[in-house]
Amino acid sequence: MPRAALLLLLLLAVCGHAQPPELPAAAPPPPVDAVSSPDWEADMRRFAAEDAARPPPRGAVLFVGSSSIRMWDLDAAFPELATVNRGFGGSQLRDATWYADRIILPYAPRTIVLYAGDNDLEAGRTPHQVREDFRAFVQRVRRGLPHARIVCLSIKPSPARAHLLQAVHAANVLLRQEAARWDRVEFVDVAAPMLDGGGQPRRELFLEDGLHLNAAGYALWRRQLLPHLRP
Repeated sequence: MPRAALLLLLLLAVCGHAQPPELPAAAPPPPVDAVSSPDWEADMRRFAAEDAARPPPRGAVLFVGSSSIRMWDLDAAFPELATVNRGFGGSQLRDATWYADRIILPYAPRTIVLYAGDNDLEAGRTPHQVREDFRAFVQRVRRGLPHARIVCLSIKPSPARAHLLQAVHAANVLLRQEAARWDRVEFVDVAAPMLDGGGQPRRELFLEDGLHLNAAGYALWRRQLLPHLRP
């Protein structure tokens, strides 16, 4: 057999038994950016039970957000106003948007006071993500309550989260800018008066945990907020 023919037969034999090249492994899917958490379902059921026992007034000032709202005695702080407290501790801004159908829209409030972003930054969300979450909140409220006012409280500086001071400041700048883009949306700065002359959180405004407000802290918030709640 000619040498060229022999080489061809050998080549065909090798190729016939060769394994196809392995394809590179598929990249894992990106992590899901959860919108909310089922952990708050117990809070939603509690709100529903409270509504059934004592229906809240429509057209009131509704407060929503994390534990700084949940722990606020609104009846004592604002006796001149009809208020509804729908704060649930540990929540993030996205949670208020996710549950708006259940804890905001049914009450048809004339004004919504929002405090969130504190837990968001602690969980690793960036100031820009907090701004985007706030925009989504405003858009959701606008679809259901086109004439309601929204008052956004700045993210507070706290001794327990002093490592976040730079992020808190950056997020508050973005929240103020975003609020200015909308009609009937206001930004209220409670952060600046909570800092001492050295730019650190004033410890006397907080409970022992260094995170939640005491009576003096809530009194400061009332002074900053009340002018924005009058009709």
